[in-house]
Amino acid sequence: MKCCVSILNLHVFKFKKNKPEISLNWINLESEGQLNQAIEDSKEKAVVLFKHSTRCGISSMALDRLNSNSDLPSSEADFYYLDLLRFRPISNIISEKLSIQHESPQIILMRNGEITYHDSHNGIQPRELLRQIR
Repeated sequence: MKCCVSILNLHVFKFKKNKPEISLNWINLESEGQLNQAIEDSKEKAVVLFKHSTRCGISSMALDRLNSNSDLPSSEADFYYLDLLRFRPISNIISEKLSIQHESPQIILMRNGEITYHDSHNGIQPRELLRQIR
């Protein structure tokens, strides 16, 4: 079994290595002050919050989908990345302030200080997020 796992890991590594590396300009969300500023900034420009668990395969796949999509417009939205394992209290504050249940992974789009779109797990699709931003 160990041999098969090693071959599988090599295959996954090779696949990722050949994948085009496009990445959004993520802003690390690490404090309540930053969250408050993001909510305020959403009155002028769309704000996207991505809550990511670094230990979750589904979360990693969602992040990869977002990062590899060159159509997501950083000129039209600010993209915030929340590492849930390091900053879980911020996720709790998001739930309280925005009246939304915590999920992981989770994408939240805000305009005018309010949530206009959200999804989680395999529902996180760049094409739908782009449609919601525009």
